[in-house]
Amino acid sequence: GFLDHVALGNGEWNPWEGDEKNELVASQQRYEANLKMIKTARSHLEQTSLRVQIWGKAAIGLYLWQHIFGGHLEPADVTAQWREGSQKAGETCFSFITGPSVVPGYFSVEPENVVLVLNGREKAKITYATQWLHYAQSLIQTQKIQHVAVVLLGNEQCNNEWIQPYLKRNGGFVNLLFVTYDYALVNEEDIFQWPLGVSTYRNFPVVEPSWSMLHDPRSYLCNFLGTVYKNSSRETLMEVLKQDGLEELCWIAAREQWQPQETNESFKSYQDALLQSDLTLCPVGINTECYRIYEACSYGSLPVIEDVMTLGDCGNSSVYHSAPLQLLKTMGAPFIFIKNWKELPAVLEKEKKKSLEEKIQRRKKLVEWYRNFKAWIRHKFINTLENSFLPSNKG
Repeated sequence: GFLDHVALGNGEWNPWEGDEKNELVASQQRYEANLKMIKTARSHLEQTSLRVQIWGKAAIGLYLWQHIFGGHLEPADVTAQWREGSQKAGETCFSFITGPSVVPGYFSVEPENVVLVLNGREKAKITYATQWLHYAQSLIQTQKIQHVAVVLLGNEQCNNEWIQPYLKRNGGFVNLLFVTYDYALVNEEDIFQWPLGVSTYRNFPVVEPSWSMLHDPRSYLCNFLGTVYKNSSRETLMEVLKQDGLEELCWIAAREQWQPQETNESFKSYQDALLQSDLTLCPVGINTECYRIYEACSYGSLPVIEDVMTLGDCGNSSVYHSAPLQLLKTMGAPFIFIKNWKELPAVLEKEKKKSLEEKIQRRKKLVEWYRNFKAWIRHKFINTLENSFLPSNKG
């Protein structure tokens, strides 16, 4: 057969030369050893390998797949009705599907393990998410699938009570929950914090750091492009910038109303601002954590974070005590944290004195940290799935 041929070929066996019998015996042994190795590897694989299908029904699924996993999608067109990709990580094979055509009951569910990526930010989204959970539940009941994990874009005030009954610990079927923001019920057992990531719903790209991004001098000390809500700390920020004449040093574009749909021009200018500023100002919104933090990291612009808790139910959990932004802080994010925008002039004074070399080193450190952060999240996510979904070898 083919394998005999391969094994013999390795030994460059030639029937017209030397002691053909010995060579034949040796190559036969090599072949058998190879076969044994393949069989062992295969049985080992069957015991430990995991096949997981990720259903991306919220934009944060794209952050998971393209940014954290570094995965690709076919077709590349972001408006396609159906997009898919696959990737092997250690012993686990992941496949990812997303797009409007991914509808309950209208696609083949192959692996026994499913990660459902859902949006639970507001009522209408929760209604839609619930339909997916019910579909997954029916697949569990008919034994089409064995395990379910949920990655949830949580509510900005951490009102995620609606999902609790679906968790296994509460008599439901969801083994693991990964949820954005500082949810107080994070316990590192079956509920984990998940990073908000970049605004994939606006098609924010995966940015590969270029030489010029790391080394070129930048035209602005800082930037803030965004909405200034009435009676918010963002108004304070604007006043501080005006008073100290800092507007000239920073790229500031404030508007009074939030626009979910960016024009191409405004989105392009936002990306330029990140690329052209040493610092990116990150005032709190409804939550302290915002896409801007991760987007600034993507372009090597250091986030200056307003480190205050926002209204609602987010906060410390039994395992983390440094809210807000516990996940980023735990991972040692090299950001500038301030409690009040009145501290900004001092930060910018310091900034003016920094040499280009110092800024280059800081940029490299930031970009490297962000790369490691994503790798760590990926590693932890895969480990958590494997520990939960694979039959344990104890006993």
